[in-house]
Amino acid sequence: MTAKIKLAHHLMSLSRRSKQLIMLTVDFFAISFFSFFSSRLLFGGVLSESDYWLISGLAVFLTLSIGLAFGLYVAIVRYVEADFFYRANMAAVLSALLVPTIAIVFGAGIEVLKWGILYWSLMLMYFCYSRYLPRSFLIRTMRVFQPEGRVDRVLVYGAGAAGAQLVDCLLASGRGKPIAIVDDDKRLRGTVFKGIRVFGPNEIDKIIKTKSISRVLLAIPSASRARRSEILESLEPYPIHVQTVPDFQDLISGKAQVDDVRDIDLADLMGRSAVPPDPELMQACIRGKTVLVSGAGGSVGFELCRNIVRCKPVRLVLVEISESALYSVNKELNEIKLAEHLDLDIVPLLGNVCDGNRVANILRTYKVQTIYHAAAYKHVPMVEHNMLEGIRNNALGTSTLALAAMAANVQSFVLISTDKAVRPTNIMGASKRFAEMILQALQVDSRYTRFSMVRFGNVLDSSGSVVPLFREQIRRGGPITVTHPEIIRYFMTIPEAAELVIQAGSEAKGGDVFVLDMGQPIKIVDLARRMVLLLGHTLRDTSNPSGDIEIVYSGLRPGEKLYEELLVGDDVYGTSHPRIMRAKEGFMPLSLLNDNIKLLSQAIDRNDCSAARDILLRVVEPYEPSNTIDDYVWNENELIKPVREDDNVTKLSVRRVSEDRASSVSNIKGGLPADDGGSDL
Repeated sequence: MTAKIKLAHHLMSLSRRSKQLIMLTVDFFAISFFSFFSSRLLFGGVLSESDYWLISGLAVFLTLSIGLAFGLYVAIVRYVEADFFYRANMAAVLSALLVPTIAIVFGAGIEVLKWGILYWSLMLMYFCYSRYLPRSFLIRTMRVFQPEGRVDRVLVYGAGAAGAQLVDCLLASGRGKPIAIVDDDKRLRGTVFKGIRVFGPNEIDKIIKTKSISRVLLAIPSASRARRSEILESLEPYPIHVQTVPDFQDLISGKAQVDDVRDIDLADLMGRSAVPPDPELMQACIRGKTVLVSGAGGSVGFELCRNIVRCKPVRLVLVEISESALYSVNKELNEIKLAEHLDLDIVPLLGNVCDGNRVANILRTYKVQTIYHAAAYKHVPMVEHNMLEGIRNNALGTSTLALAAMAANVQSFVLISTDKAVRPTNIMGASKRFAEMILQALQVDSRYTRFSMVRFGNVLDSSGSVVPLFREQIRRGGPITVTHPEIIRYFMTIPEAAELVIQAGSEAKGGDVFVLDMGQPIKIVDLARRMVLLLGHTLRDTSNPSGDIEIVYSGLRPGEKLYEELLVGDDVYGTSHPRIMRAKEGFMPLSLLNDNIKLLSQAIDRNDCSAARDILLRVVEPYEPSNTIDDYVWNENELIKPVREDDNVTKLSVRRVSEDRASSVSNIKGGLPADDGGSDL
């Protein structure tokens, strides 16, 4: 270390109190000198020696006192900005006026205006330089505390207020070295900020290649998602890590700071801008009411709760089967309640929607008026391997909660459904379609409760989604596992999904099947490629065998489709919201459906997977399973059951079951390969 580096390191390691004492001490001597110098220069031998000491004493006492009052000694030198210099100027002005005025009161023969102007000029220059020079010294020196190879050379995209603040933060913190700024505004090109030149987007290629850029920070919080997507697409060819500052709303609300840089929001990759929610639709079923959310600790359930508490219900009842998930959602909602001064009761309740007595007691006790039913088992392979529990929770649980809602005169019941309920090929989708049909049938006889259901595809960054899985696989160095090169999925952000669910429920007339506009489907392998590139890595394939991350294909899992749909037929029409559509779907009369619900319950009670699936095949049309029964317990029992020719329960041979089971087990060894992770409820 050189002497400069040692000095900077020593100064930064001092305690806050020690730094303040140093500044006060230095200022004490500086103020004494400047006050004495001003008096001697202007008045020479006119003043007596006692007057000089009086003026200096007053100057020291008043200037330091005013400086303390104006916060000049609590500002961190590395981060001083224009506000500090404004306060320093005000402190200098007040000192220049008060010192000579009080000195005259004590009998000193001093001209207030002359002395004040000179003293103010000297003190203002001193305050500015005494903070600016150490700031500059520390910023320039502290970068060498990191190994040279670890200091990122940064390109900042955006020369607006956010870009300027970000450059300041980088310079002050040493967490990156800003090399260039890029902005779309032609008027800003060629200008210089803090010694850094502003370029146009057409010069990005040259900047990255000639200036060895290793990271790009997007400082465009107010830009549309479509524009962000265009920028990200232009950056994909370069092996650089792309990050962004928080969204504009987060900056305004104070939830985040400009320098809270994070990895790219995958919603930006889709280029889909959310439609602002309609306040009337958001509050119609919530404001002034008691609202219950089942599955409140799940991805969508959690986000529903965040929106609901801000729509001013009188009470929000959280029903969740997982204690840890219930603790988390209750904790965060109460923090929101305190921070935003919301007036409502939050009631966290452990419970299973399959427990009729429990849910009926909850609805009666709290006089619930609106229900958002988000409790579901939703991971496709997991439900295939535990099919009876999946059916019990998704279908029978919905029936139990819906009947209890009718008995308790609940006004609105909204089921969170899935695109996998359309032409299902798996148990999860078939069980959710069964749940939809139950609500459609109940609506016919319901005089008070409005039942509706909302279908949508996958939500980004939810539990089980490909986004966190891919991110973790990239962090470990790969490979990324994708089930099939042609698999596609619809995606939506969790906040947008929750807002649209609430608004769709407000549009309900009874028995409605709502379908959300999911935009264009995305190829999962394309999503994986873009994540690799935008996190600063290169793809390893036949054309680039020395790349960082490889994508491998593991084959479709049990019950998995290459693509998903949102509608069975074409009978769909719009609503008052541009992204919410109402579909007409057929259903079975309640009398027939009740018989099948009873048979399904009996099949589950006797652990009969074959009978349960036969009922789904009979009721849910068109349900076409893409695989044999893959329930772990059922297949294990089949392996040890003697094969009898007269066995009417099953026709599977031990050999066939063994082959099927071995195949399904091989698909999950080493972690589940990624496609969409279910409907992400």
